[in-house]
Amino acid sequence: MGLFFFPRGGSAHVARNLAMALPAAGWDVTVLSGSRRPHGDAARFYAGLDVRPVEMADISYEDHPGRIFASLCDAEAEELAAGWARALQSAGAADADILHLHHLTPLNEAAGRAAPGVPVLGHLHGTELLMLEAIERDPRRWPYGEAWAARMRGWAAACERLILPTHSQIERAERLLGIEPERFAIVPNGFDPELFYPRAVDRADVWRRNVPGPAPGDDPVLLYVGRFTEVKRVPLLIEAYARARTGFICRAPLVLAGGFPDEFEGEHPLAAIRRLGVADVHLTGWREHHELPDIFCASAAIVLPSVREQFGQSLVEGMACGLPAIAVDAYGPAEIVTHGETGWLVEPDDVTGLANALVEVVNRPTERLRRGAAARADVTERFAWPELAHGIANLYDATSLREEAASTP
Repeated sequence: MGLFFFPRGGSAHVARNLAMALPAAGWDVTVLSGSRRPHGDAARFYAGLDVRPVEMADISYEDHPGRIFASLCDAEAEELAAGWARALQSAGAADADILHLHHLTPLNEAAGRAAPGVPVLGHLHGTELLMLEAIERDPRRWPYGEAWAARMRGWAAACERLILPTHSQIERAERLLGIEPERFAIVPNGFDPELFYPRAVDRADVWRRNVPGPAPGDDPVLLYVGRFTEVKRVPLLIEAYARARTGFICRAPLVLAGGFPDEFEGEHPLAAIRRLGVADVHLTGWREHHELPDIFCASAAIVLPSVREQFGQSLVEGMACGLPAIAVDAYGPAEIVTHGETGWLVEPDDVTGLANALVEVVNRPTERLRRGAAARADVTERFAWPELAHGIANLYDATSLREEAASTP
């Protein structure tokens, strides 16, 4: 299993959970991953697994200005592919039965060189499609955008199958990659049921440990978990919260858990808080995955205002802990949240609709609890990793059997 990027986002959690669950489904996993210390240390993130970290200082891209593939020239692209080919060779990729590669990156190019006879299963997490759409809208936005788009389509074509987390991505992926729809397999992301479940916590203590300054205490807390990238619309959430506060029947702080160190796009949440002059918004900073269950269980609802969220990992994990969700009625969240049953869905970039949903969550505690219980039951049935891992294992089995059949005289 290969990941070009150091662990920080949802795809790393997907890979880790899958790698832990797959042995029970009959497959042993070696994880090859980019790594950057102290944050993004692959050896620590994938502890307990057979992990082969690749230091980004040795095969660098993350520190390139803009951190966008499409800004890298042919020579730089070749340097990345050659470096990852060496990493795959060192990890014994040529002896694997399957190469499961997350995203479409130079790791795909390297796989064709280091392990040409091993079938590749691609796993798209949505950022690839967003990048291709950005290049399509403005081919001159980055100097090498069209060259990278061609590379990504070639890497996708070389995969035996391509995994997508939601059905809503099939039409986009088919158009952007030129891949026939029957080659896509839908396997959603999931949650670890041994980590994310409802539990009694001392809410005031959780917030004292995680929030600097005046803590939320025992009041109902509205929670956002994730990175501070532009697509997440965190400033819009803060604006909606500023509007909603005047309609709350009780105090209901907003807690923003996340924001990868030194990474944000557009307006930083702190700048939005100051601009709007809104009180009772708290930032926890980046939190390790094992710290999140207590934070979820100390909250009243999980909120994700992202307008182009390809899945919605924080939604599933929060709902598994018994929280109702507020999310945008588009892309992945629309397939996770059922409006009126497991949460509230609002239109993209609708600050008034989002504010109204926040008011409903706070002012209707009985309904909040009802939808939270329904959310827990729903995601447990659809998104628990042990069951999802069997679906991935079935794809491995089918792919390896096809490869054996093709190589038999």
